[in-house]
Amino acid sequence: MAKWGQGDPRWIVEERADATNVNNWHWTERDATSWSKRKLKEVLEGLVVEGEAGRCEIGDLKHVEGEASCNSRKGKLIFFYEWNLRLSWKGTVKESGEKHKGSVEIPNLSEENEVDDTEINVSKKKGEGDVLKELMRTEGTTKVREALRDYLKALKTEFTLGMILPTKAAVGQELATERKPSGSPVQDSVTPQALDMVGVKIPTVRIHMREVFNSPADELYSIFTKKELVQKFSKCPAVIEAEKGGKLQMFDGCVSGEYTELVPSQRLVLKWRCRSWPEEHYATVALTFQDLAAQSELELECKGVPVSHEESTRQCWKKQYFEEIHLLLQQSKDSME
Repeated sequence: MAKWGQGDPRWIVEERADATNVNNWHWTERDATSWSKRKLKEVLEGLVVEGEAGRCEIGDLKHVEGEASCNSRKGKLIFFYEWNLRLSWKGTVKESGEKHKGSVEIPNLSEENEVDDTEINVSKKKGEGDVLKELMRTEGTTKVREALRDYLKALKTEFTLGMILPTKAAVGQELATERKPSGSPVQDSVTPQALDMVGVKIPTVRIHMREVFNSPADELYSIFTKKELVQKFSKCPAVIEAEKGGKLQMFDGCVSGEYTELVPSQRLVLKWRCRSWPEEHYATVALTFQDLAAQSELELECKGVPVSHEESTRQCWKKQYFEEIHLLLQQSKDSME
């Protein structure tokens, strides 16, 4: 067995005494099915198709059947996916104002075919309005193919982060590289001096974000600690044990951890990780709540984020947490009016 610095550099024996699947060198597999279903809904639902004939919009993803996975072997990623999809669409004829509905079927999206060769069938309910069907068959099909490419790109980049772990040489290069803050200095910043080594021995970064919400601090605090509210904004079943040492699991297990400090309406500290991160590696997330008249400010400090996951972690908090909480608060306000 090679020692540190000898033989293949991907065998980091110094880090793992038993040398078990170091850097995922042996065959490993990660199920991408649940993640793919969410991503397919994200990229397909709401697509707008406009032309001289009228305007159409893709509605719900009515049927999703299939599976997806990503495998790593000797530093290479291998993808398997096979999907049978059916979407609804509705549209309005420009001249007459008539409204029509139909469906889009994708019977076999798989790695065996290029997206351009994937079959896409457009149908319309009985009656006139064939001009809309033709619009969906041409421009609509183009839009759907673009969305499918977005899904596959995310599958091969966003989902696979952390599957091929850095070698010792790569870690040294990353630590030696000067990192600059990303985003604005107030709303979304990264502290370059925060690069350190915590948990599993990998280079990490600290993320700092601020967001203002239209709710008092106690209500915002509850959204992070009450199971029914967490499930509302995350749109997934969740495990929320809001007490010191209590477990946390969200987004179909994509995020997990535990509560380590709770000061009602003021502060939460979490041991927090994404499933795609290196095994057993956790960040420390501190959430500070401050009342601002009828609003409240949330300050997020996330220490120990793997360098290679900096952007995806920032987007997770921005898109899956902050934007969804804004939407939940607005829906609550609308229901009371």
